[in-house]
Amino acid sequence: MTPPWPRVAASARHRAAYADATPRSFWLDTLAPRVRHPPLQEVIEADLCIVGGGYTGLWAALHARADDPGADLVVLEAAACGSGASGRNGGFLSPSLTHGLANGLARFGAELAALERLGMANFEGLHADLGRHGIDAEYERTGDLEVALDRRELASLQESAELLRRYGHKVDVLDAPAVRAQLHSPTYLGGLWIRSGCALVHPAKLADGLRAAADRAGTRIFEHTCARALARSGGGVTVYTDEGAVKARRVLLATSAFPPLVAALRRYLAPVYDYALVSEPLGERREELGWRGRQGVSDMGNKFHYYRLTADNRILWGGYEAVYRYGGPVGPQFDDHEATFATLSQHFFTTFPQLEGLRFTHRWGGAIDTCSRFSVFFGTALDGRVAYAAGYTGLGVGASRFGARVAVDLLAGRDTEATSLRFVRTRPLPFPPEPLRWAVIQLTRNRLADADRRDGRRGIWLRTLDRLGLGFQS
Repeated sequence: MTPPWPRVAASARHRAAYADATPRSFWLDTLAPRVRHPPLQEVIEADLCIVGGGYTGLWAALHARADDPGADLVVLEAAACGSGASGRNGGFLSPSLTHGLANGLARFGAELAALERLGMANFEGLHADLGRHGIDAEYERTGDLEVALDRRELASLQESAELLRRYGHKVDVLDAPAVRAQLHSPTYLGGLWIRSGCALVHPAKLADGLRAAADRAGTRIFEHTCARALARSGGGVTVYTDEGAVKARRVLLATSAFPPLVAALRRYLAPVYDYALVSEPLGERREELGWRGRQGVSDMGNKFHYYRLTADNRILWGGYEAVYRYGGPVGPQFDDHEATFATLSQHFFTTFPQLEGLRFTHRWGGAIDTCSRFSVFFGTALDGRVAYAAGYTGLGVGASRFGARVAVDLLAGRDTEATSLRFVRTRPLPFPPEPLRWAVIQLTRNRLADADRRDGRRGIWLRTLDRLGLGFQS
């Protein structure tokens, strides 16, 4: 038995469902208008210059302000704060720092108990910070529902539940009738309801709330200001922009999938494109689904979908394809991808045939920063004057707060429980240069899809990656 996705191409009916959709993130499209911060057009000085106005950069500004209320902090953002991955993700807030327990156990087994404890503390701290800073991010503590679509996934439910419970999570194993009672789909054979440490947010409202909090706290924010280069300058670092520069004592890089200013960092990052659809409001049709628990949902394949309800009961439906293009280009010209939207629409109506005729109002895509260990990694450059956190691989809504905390501590030279961990002190294996990088990524995507078709049986290529510590385990 294999996952239920059709082997034939998406039909005209599937394509028509999103034909009139707005090619923009639903989350960004529903933000209240605001006055943009001005671009930097002069040379200024600062104690800390943060490059990147997404989650990591904005959390770093708040952490640094709490550490030193008198510090002069600057954030440089190439577009508008939160307009990158922070404003277009699914809004799944997880306590995991390691992209799931299985991936963490495979790579950081000796530290996993500490990482889970730190991750849960970070999760609770994020929730507390929403109240502290007055951020209305539409936070919902719903738990996550992981659904099994084939017999291999069904057979793994008990083992997965035992692993979760071993690390303190509350989880229910659901058979087919029980999981369909939560959310009705003929494709579900069973599932896990993870009740602890999982929440949903409006990701763009979270990012904009962090921006507003940093602004209120005195951080100087410059939007539409692209940082082009770094250079040592006396005892600090100068960040050069198109029309100005920041002479800073320290610099924190939070640029996600965009080209990093430290050239060596490019070996460790691969920008892959993720795409999503959002439906029109369900209205009375929500009764056809159930979904009274409003859990965030994902299926358990190597190539998986994630989906959830919005506050006004639309369905966000994303994932499955992770598109890497030769050379790793990043730009708005790649945000609209017809082939992937067609697949997403087809799989949506395979999962929920009772919603036939529903239309999608928004479609979008964007790059996420992935690395070979599938979780955030850290480092410093220019004799410790520059620090970075990168490689979240799509699970950065919660982990970015932790990543920012660690990066700020690395810049300050603080010894903490987190900075002493191998998780922080080691980097992932680098990707090979092109054209080998493209070939390796494409082959791996192909073999993962083949494993899904063969009840999870991993062929020679995937087993080799597992032995090298490069296998996808989450």
